[in-house]
Amino acid sequence: MEYRKLGASDLLVSSVCLGTMTFGQQNSEAEAHAQLDAAFAAGVNFIDTAEMYPVPPKAETSGATEKIVGSWLKGRARDQVVVATKFTSAGRSLGWIRGGPLSNGRETIRDAVDGSLRRLGTDYIDLYQIHWPDRNQPMFGQWRFDQNAERASTPIREQMATLGELVKEGKIRHVGLSNEHPWGVMEFLRAADEQGLARVVSVQNAYNLMNRVFEQTLAEVCFRENVSLLPYSVLAFGLLSGKYLDNPPSDGRMTLFPGFGQRYDKPGVAPAVAAYAALAHRYGMTPAELAVAFVASRPFVGSTIVGATTLAQLEVNLKACARKLDPEVVAEIDALHLKFTNPAP
Repeated sequence: MEYRKLGASDLLVSSVCLGTMTFGQQNSEAEAHAQLDAAFAAGVNFIDTAEMYPVPPKAETSGATEKIVGSWLKGRARDQVVVATKFTSAGRSLGWIRGGPLSNGRETIRDAVDGSLRRLGTDYIDLYQIHWPDRNQPMFGQWRFDQNAERASTPIREQMATLGELVKEGKIRHVGLSNEHPWGVMEFLRAADEQGLARVVSVQNAYNLMNRVFEQTLAEVCFRENVSLLPYSVLAFGLLSGKYLDNPPSDGRMTLFPGFGQRYDKPGVAPAVAAYAALAHRYGMTPAELAVAFVASRPFVGSTIVGATTLAQLEVNLKACARKLDPEVVAEIDALHLKFTNPAP
């Protein structure tokens, strides 16, 4: 396992991060602990969760994932595990979280972090992330900015000030963003600099063979400002494994939750999946191996977030992250990208 500094932080994280959004819904506590044990044994020291997990979010399961991760942490030396979690921002109808309505104001952020600390059973969080921006911007499959959708939101300077307080108090060690755009990343960095606070060290965005928007919009920002990408959805809800091409599995996320994967319900997705699957087979790989290996090989990636519902899937993902792609394979991937450019942004 390779270990890397996360952005400008002092966090040394494994090049693979275990995503946990299935824990408490598709995976029982015992199954989740087995995944955590297997990942830890393979050298993974980085775990990502969120207060709203598991997903799709619902009142009866909200917070279950953090509790499951917390019960596993009790058996580990806390300083050997890097724990990342996210607080739920405004702009979504999730009124059961903290009693709603949600905002990114000072008191609600402080309530959120205290709740996560309780569920995780720890007195600090290594990386605390804003799950999505508290402002009007395209998210989760939306593909253009709509200026007519403007709404009230908490100023970024105020959000950063609250997060800075939590760093100084020791409740969180570092701040990260998620589902963010270039303007937002730069505004958070500026707000930190102007107030003498610790800067954002990472941004967790969707990134995969069918969504390489990061390379056009955020790659330069993150390079110049020393912010690491934590890519999620590297298999595009499982689509890039190729398993939905012929006989879609009854237990797949796209089958179980048909309205949740709207980012991938677009006309250009199916032909792109088929093309990448064919490329993988030509080089003796499974489509999943190709998709994961490509993301893990990108120089701007701090740690690749992989998720699984079975130990067998987890093992495949871990091996794929360590696979080095030959230059000719990458060249063919880029050629397909020019043909099927970001069909699932």
